Amino acid sequence: MAGLEYNKQEIEEVIDRIVERTMRMDMPWDWPCGVAYYGISKAYEVTKNEKYLNLMKNRVDEYIELGIPYGTVNICAMGHCCITLYEATEDQRYWDIVMDKVKYLRTEALRFGDSVLQHTVSANNDFPEQAWADTLFMAAFFLLRVGVKLNDADLIDDALNQYYWHIKYLQDPDTGLWYHGYNNITKDHMSGFYWGRANAWAAYTMSQVGSILPECYLYPKFMDIAGSLNEQLATIKTLQTENGLWRTILDDPESYEEVSASAGIAAAMLAKGNPLHIKYVNKSIKGLLEQVSPDGRVLNVSGGTAVMKDRDGYRNISRGWIQGWGQGLALAFFAGVLDYENTRSDGAL
Repeated sequence: MAGLEYNKQEIEEVIDRIVERTMRMDMPWDWPCGVAYYGISKAYEVTKNEKYLNLMKNRVDEYIELGIPYGTVNICAMGHCCITLYEATEDQRYWDIVMDKVKYLRTEALRFGDSVLQHTVSANNDFPEQAWADTLFMAAFFLLRVGVKLNDADLIDDALNQYYWHIKYLQDPDTGLWYHGYNNITKDHMSGFYWGRANAWAAYTMSQVGSILPECYLYPKFMDIAGSLNEQLATIKTLQTENGLWRTILDDPESYEEVSASAGIAAAMLAKGNPLHIKYVNKSIKGLLEQVSPDGRVLNVSGGTAVMKDRDGYRNISRGWIQGWGQGLALAFFAGVLDYENTRSDGAL
């Protein structure tokens, strides 16, 4: 039976390089760091390399001494690594941070419609009544992890509700692909492009639900998550380039290949566990290994991207700099490769 094609030592070495390079970045407490340290958390959980845990712990302790900013949806991404730190150390400080983020999301974060989290990046009301795919990683997935850990039905329901409405607002039922954002005031998708990283946020976070939510099949909204992911991946696989990557606008052959989106999409395929996707994942293993520099920098990662006004807006976003989300999503992918045999598929759902 066909399986993943990789060299375990090579994957472990590239993970080590990426972690080391990531920890040399001067990222403040915000979502780029949150995604990066989520990736380091996954690397630690899979490899059991205590060095990764200690590097992350020392940096988070430094953040705590400096003072942690409080309230935006994006900042809540840092809660992911704090879950891992608490589970590994049982230090209550980390769990207090997790619960502080939960409190913000549950009681203070801006919402609209059916209690949908508005995407926020600052203390200002930057994007009134807008839903972005990014929020699934920064908040919904985080809420689900905490809800499962606490066996808190309300938290689980809130998290699944975020998935449900983001699917309704952002997925194109005709293609299965996801738009970047939705404006509830104007009732449209603004410029309406299938941005690669938005699809990665959606695919990766949806792929995690079946493996972490006990008896996921007993939750009606999970059926929408499973169906959405199946439809999305069925189309996305057809848009993979010969290099094993995906473009920053998925269906635009003139858009550049973008590595953070590629890593997130391939990681979702790994987590979904569909054997029909193995050949696409194998192409991604080769393609993504070629996108890591000798010193551990993940290359060709697009910069922070708002919902751009037109196609050229997406095509011209710089990809010349190291980015926390590129480091983190690449780590999530390579950790997923090492852990593939332990993947718990959601079956035929």
